[in-house]
Amino acid sequence: MPAPSPSLPLASRLLRWAGAAWFVAAVAGQAAFIVFILAFHGLRTATGNFAGWNDKPLIDGYVAGDDLGNLVFIAHVLMAAVVTLGGLMQLWPALRRRLPRLHRWTGRVFLIVAVFMALSGAWLTLVRGTWLSEVSAVAILGDAVLILVFAALAWRRALQRRFEAHRVWAMRAFMAVSGVWFLRVGLMAWIILCQGPVGMTKTLSGPIDIVLVFGSYLIPLAVLELYLAAGRSPRIALKIAAAALVGLAALYTAVGVFGTVAFMWGPYL
Repeated sequence: MPAPSPSLPLASRLLRWAGAAWFVAAVAGQAAFIVFILAFHGLRTATGNFAGWNDKPLIDGYVAGDDLGNLVFIAHVLMAAVVTLGGLMQLWPALRRRLPRLHRWTGRVFLIVAVFMALSGAWLTLVRGTWLSEVSAVAILGDAVLILVFAALAWRRALQRRFEAHRVWAMRAFMAVSGVWFLRVGLMAWIILCQGPVGMTKTLSGPIDIVLVFGSYLIPLAVLELYLAAGRSPRIALKIAAAALVGLAALYTAVGVFGTVAFMWGPYL
């Protein structure tokens, strides 16, 4: 059997480094997302200042007289912090190895809350009408369907003790659940790189808006699939190409995180 090419270990390391860079950028941005949710929505909710939800422009935040809609809205927003933290904990390899029991419980919480997020997001879209355009509404519902499918398959694989398959489906569920976060990051990165909202409208119906509202979950899922396929493949060229693409995703994410924190969240804290 021929010895492996000396370039193969290097290509594998490049792929791992690119994946780590994307993960670090996402951790920083999602940590900022959690802080914003708690500092903005959490503080106002805890002090009974429900009308203060509207201090930051929203499609439908607090609506006087709409008790059910307000309850579903704030539950959806606050649970976003829970599902984001739970997802990050699930993806942390050291936690998985050293604290398997905590990993299992955070996994259960993550999947249950992910299902709630999908259903409440669909309710807000279909019943409350919380959307800016028909295109964005369809994108939200598509994401909700994927979350439900991925969460169900991740849970089923865990029950079957097929842990590697469970890990992959859980990663897919995390990407889909993070669609709202990816959308904000994607929008801000595009605006910064183009020095303005090129191809965008206030109703998220411009050509770039359409790409981003669907791409907020489809693009990260596609990058994840390429990363996983390259990790399994012995082909050096595929590993290097995947590493380059994941590295670009990490840079784009980092730019978007900066923009989101600086211009979308920071001014309202």
